[in-house]
Amino acid sequence: MLRMRTNFSRGVLIRMVMLATVMVFGLMMERGFITDFYLRNQLTPVGIIVNGGIVGLFLLGLARVIATLMRYMGEEAALAKFVRRMNHKDPDALAGLSRKSIIYQRYETMRALHEQQTPVNHAALASTLLADESTHITTARFINNILILTGVFGTIVSLSMALLGASDMFDSVEAVSNMGLVVHGMSTALSTTMTAIVCYLFFGYFFFKLTDAQTHLVSAVEQVTSYYLVPRFASGGDRLVHDLGNLVGRLRLAAEGLVATQATHAEVGARLMDVVRALDERVDRMSGDIDEVKCVLREGFRLPASRE
Repeated sequence: MLRMRTNFSRGVLIRMVMLATVMVFGLMMERGFITDFYLRNQLTPVGIIVNGGIVGLFLLGLARVIATLMRYMGEEAALAKFVRRMNHKDPDALAGLSRKSIIYQRYETMRALHEQQTPVNHAALASTLLADESTHITTARFINNILILTGVFGTIVSLSMALLGASDMFDSVEAVSNMGLVVHGMSTALSTTMTAIVCYLFFGYFFFKLTDAQTHLVSAVEQVTSYYLVPRFASGGDRLVHDLGNLVGRLRLAAEGLVATQATHAEVGARLMDVVRALDERVDRMSGDIDEVKCVLREGFRLPASRE
């Protein structure tokens, strides 16, 4: 029995939209603090540049995740349509499916191998599909790995700027204005770290959900291949082994049916024997009763004794 969810990717997208809405609502509620902390009283544009870079990297990765999830939604819909048509014995199960869909390409690949009398290596097909799908999330994986490092980078740059201001203060006792640069550097270090952590937590969760969606899709494709395509396009020894396996399975079912039938017959036979014994007992009792009746009649009518 096939076990697949055709709305896994859509569920991830809905969850992303809901969480993003909550985060945007929270930022709007605290927009005054956000503006003061990130934009106002900035002595240098370092904080804005680093935080902007972190947010830009986050949005780029999020766009890649959304695009991949939407693609997986289409693949899941195509797979569900294909399974419905195969269950209804539709002769043209690929009608209306995109030629770029995974199940369409898998079907055509196995049909081409079958026409060339080439054995179908399901394990090789599965490995190829998994390797190909891994290339579609390379950008998202890279961003997920370096996103937290951007916060560390911003912290290092900000602390370097603060140390530079502190060094200028020590060089000149009158350079009290450099104290603002020190405070600004510490504030920028904190803001970049906070931005990177929040972006990493959000992006990291949905990146792992993306990998779950990919695993679910690949698993569903391999299940459909094993259940529908391999029996149809297996050739040569694979076909013989498959048919032999089916034959052995049917023979096993037939043997189990015969055993059950034999047990039923044995039970029926035992019940018939009980019925026969009961009838014999009743017949014996009836014979005795008939003899007794005959004796009574003979004595009553003073008939001669029986010659038997």
